[in-house]
Amino acid sequence: MEVLRTEGLKKYYGRPGSPARQVKALDGVSFQVERGEFVAVVGTSGSGKSTLLHMLGGLDRPTEGKVYVEGKDIFSLGDDALTIFRRRKIGFVFQAFNLVPVLNAYENIVLPLELDGNTVDEGYVSQVIHFLGLKDRQGSMPGQLSGGQQQRVAIARALASKPAILLADEPTGNLDSRTSQNVVSLLKVTGQKFHQTIVMITHNEAIAQMADQIIHIEDGKIIQRLGHMPAQESCGEEGGHGYA
Repeated sequence: MEVLRTEGLKKYYGRPGSPARQVKALDGVSFQVERGEFVAVVGTSGSGKSTLLHMLGGLDRPTEGKVYVEGKDIFSLGDDALTIFRRRKIGFVFQAFNLVPVLNAYENIVLPLELDGNTVDEGYVSQVIHFLGLKDRQGSMPGQLSGGQQQRVAIARALASKPAILLADEPTGNLDSRTSQNVVSLLKVTGQKFHQTIVMITHNEAIAQMADQIIHIEDGKIIQRLGHMPAQESCGEEGGHGYA
């Protein structure tokens, strides 16, 4: 079942009608993602991949084109309605972790739910925490956690609201190579465990090989799509043991 689709997505910066002064960050991007897929969008700096993630997450509006999440044209919504939709339907994992330093790991994980006025599904959140190997670190402050542990807290926070899609923006950018492999492997098996759809932005080709589908983007256009990559053996067992 399709959960995400873009149609002719464009994002232009600069003066309309003046091609010499116009930057086409996205120039007609169309693709779809099935529920439960793990998709990697790969490109160099300036290729348009981060702009694409901002469009998929409703963080910025396109010049032209549409983004559908679970069949809903998200840009048909007003700003307030889009903010609520984004909070409930889209999970984000950022390169910088973005944890609140004065809250412990558990408080960071459930914070978006509490801000939205939702009751925390304690059973589900506990299952996510256990699976990500954070059971013994729930009371730890972000400054007491390693980079890999902080990223796992960020993943748990993104999963806690049971979003339609999870968007990961260079999630390994602040991690060493071994921890990067572990975090992306964990992201993949977590997606499988919780039937989560994941779109990951990365410049790292090796990391991208773990995805089910790879979309290469250059100069704001899709230049190649590779689908249904062979499954990779996970690096750890349920419960998160072996991850940095």
